[in-house]
Formats: sequence, structure tokens, C-alpha cells
Amino acid sequence: MKVVLVTGASSGIGKATALELLRAGHIVYGAARRVRNMAVIGDAGGHVHPMDARDPADLERVVHTIVEEQGRIDVLVNNAGTVVHGAAEDVPLELARDQFEVNLFAPARLIQLVLPHMRERRSGTIVNVSSIGGEIALPLGSWYYATKHALEAYSDSLRMEVEPFGIEVVVIQPGVIKTGFEDHTAQDLREISGATAYGAMAEAMARRSETQLGADSQASDPGVVAAAIREAVEAAKPETRYVVGWMADRLLELNRTLPDREFDKLVTGSIR
Repeated sequence: MKVVLVTGASSGIGKATALELLRAGHIVYGAARRVRNMAVIGDAGGHVHPMDARDPADLERVVHTIVEEQGRIDVLVNNAGTVVHGAAEDVPLELARDQFEVNLFAPARLIQLVLPHMRERRSGTIVNVSSIGGEIALPLGSWYYATKHALEAYSDSLRMEVEPFGIEVVVIQPGVIKTGFEDHTAQDLREISGATAYGAMAEAMARRSETQLGADSQASDPGVVAAAIREAVEAAKPETRYVVGWMADRLLELNRTLPDREFDKLVTGSIR
């Protein structure tokens, strides 16, 4: 039985992960801004706490509460995230900075807060939920992909630093998942870049997102990601990366094997 903190637990991958780990018998704390949406976690025997990833005081309070109540924290699942789509030229820098605040700096601060406790026990697992966008990049999502590339580089460096203390660092790379996370993608694209020089591309991407994430979508259920996270949490020696979900393996393989310009043509040709 492990004591686990899951951020972004009010929906999608975070909620599915919290419930999956509760079913497995772990002590789970779910944290997110939308407390009402975590009621099912409380009903299942978990603990829920309000937390805004942008507020350092919130991060400190949640970690302090867990340690006070349980005496330890064994697993941190950094899942909270945000995304804004639009051309790099068009996205206001304040929105870009906000993505870095939520997707990179908040996880990094939580890691700083839990590491002393994990080092003391010489055990622990840090799970950083990235994306296939941690390796690949598609047009009109430059700032989001930048945050995920940064999170993966951070994770790789961190893994080597904490390994001597018996602490594991795992990166999860989901593909296309039905979570609601990108429900506003088409709206963002049209509002931010629809009337700019990138308007034609933005409209094509908006229509594609509506198809990929619509009622007939082949996107994977968040439960498949939750299962991978549970596997990592319970493994004596987890993999450093878990690739899971629709299109994940295929897109990563194409990106790893094709020359850059060939991959570019494949992507841009698919959205014309």
C-alpha cells in the first residue's frame, strides 16, 4: 500500500489514475481546482484537496497535509496540465508563460517538496505525465510541445540525480486520449490564429481536432493511461518511459525514423 498524490485529479487521466490506484488498495490523494469533480474519488475512499498548480502556497499545503496525515509520501503523479493552441507568432506570451507555469514549474516545485521525504526513506516514485508531444511537435502547438519537451529533459536529468537514493522517475507518453483536455482546441485555433496569416492552417487543424476528438473518435480511454501509471507505481524497477494510447507508438516511430523534412511533409500534408 503506497501513499500517492495525483494532481489534476478532477478529470481525464488524473481522475482515472486516482480511481485505478484506489482499486489497487493504495492511499490516494487527489488534488485539483475543481473539487466537486473529485467527489467520486472521495466516495471511493480517497482524499481530495483543492489545489491550483499556479499557487506555490497550495502546493506546499497539500504536500504538508499528506506528510502530516500519513507520515510519508511514496508516489507523486504530476498530471495537472494546460494547453493553448495557435501559431507561435500569434499566441500572447502571457499564455505561453502560463503553460510553462502549470506544465513544468508546478511539477518541478512539487518534486522539490516531496524529495526530502523520499530521500529520507530511500524510496519513492515520481511519475511525470508528458505526451507524445514530449518528443514530436505538430504545427500550432509550439508552446505546449515546448513545455512537454522541457518536462522530459528535466525528468531525464532528475532520474540520474535521484537514482542513488532509491527514487524512480517515470515519464508517461500518452497518445490521443478522450479526456476533455483539448475540448477547446478548435476554439483556440480560430480565436488566436483564425484571422491571421496562419488562418487556413488553423481552420484545417481545427476541423481535424473536431474529427479526432468527436463522437466517432478512435482516441483511447484514459483508463489505459491509468493502467500504465499503476504498472509503473507498483513495479520494483519501472520502465523510464511508458508509451500508451491511440497513435502513440506509430507517431513516435515515424518521428524517430523519418528525416525532419519528411516528417514535416507528412504532418502538414495531412492537414491541408
